[in-house]
Amino acid sequence: MAITQTQTLPAPFLTDVTKDYAKRLGQVTAPAMDTSKFAPTVAAQDPLQTQAYTLGQAGVGAYEPYMTQAGAYSGPSAYSSFMSPYQQDIIDATMADFDKQAAQGILGIGQRAAQTGNLGGGREGVLESEYQSQSDLNRAKLLASLRQQGFGQAQDLASRAFGQQMQMGQAVPALQQADISTVGTLGAQQQAFAQAQADAQREAARMEAYEPYERLGYLGTGITGMLGGYPGQYQSTVQPNPTPLQTALGIGTGIAGMYGAYKDMMK
Repeated sequence: MAITQTQTLPAPFLTDVTKDYAKRLGQVTAPAMDTSKFAPTVAAQDPLQTQAYTLGQAGVGAYEPYMTQAGAYSGPSAYSSFMSPYQQDIIDATMADFDKQAAQGILGIGQRAAQTGNLGGGREGVLESEYQSQSDLNRAKLLASLRQQGFGQAQDLASRAFGQQMQMGQAVPALQQADISTVGTLGAQQQAFAQAQADAQREAARMEAYEPYERLGYLGTGITGMLGGYPGQYQSTVQPNPTPLQTALGIGTGIAGMYGAYKDMMK
C-alpha cells in the first residue's frame, strides 16, 4: 500500500535567504566580542580641580596667624605696643610749661606782698604755701590726665587692632574658599566635558561593535515577516516504493478477488 506524504515548503527564494541568514549569523556570533573597546571609563581630574585641592590643603589653618596676632592685642599689657613714642616728650613739655606758670604765680604773690608792705611776713608765707599746695595738686592732676589720655588712646588702638585681626582671620579663609570654589567649579566643568567626550567615544565603539548584530536583527525580522506572508505556496507529494511485504499482500488480495468473481459466475 502506497503511503502519501504531503509537505508544505516555503518559497524557494526564502529557503536561500534563510540559509544565508543562518550562515552569516554563525559568522558574526562565533568570535568573542572585545567589550574593552566600549567599557565605561571615568574622566581624570582636571588640573584646575587639582589646584583647588592644593589650595584647600594650603588654606587649612590659614586663620591661625591672625588669631595669634589678635591674642597679642588683648590682655592688660596690650596697650604697650600702641603707646605713642612721643608720649613722654609731650608730658615733659607740658609739665615744664606748667612749672613755669607755677613759678610765675609764686613770684606774683611776692610782688603783691611787697606792694602792700607784707614782704617776708606771715601772710605772704601762708599765701605761698597755699598756692604751692594747689599748684602741686593741679600738676599731679595734669600729669595723670596726660598719662590717662595716652593710655586710653593706646588701649583704643589695641582694641581696633584686635578687631581687625579677628576680621582678617574670618575674611582670609572665606576668600580662599571663594577661590577654591571658583577654581573647583571650572575644573568640574572641564572634567564633565572630558567625561562627555569619553562617553561619546564609548558609545561610538559600542555602536560599531553591535552594528553587525543589529543588521542581522533587521534581516531576521524581515525574513520572519516574509515567512509569515507565504504559507503553503509549494506542496510536494512523496509516494515511497512498496516493500516486498506490501507487494505480496497486494498480490494475495488480487487473487482472492479474482477467485470470488469466478465463483459468482458459476452459480
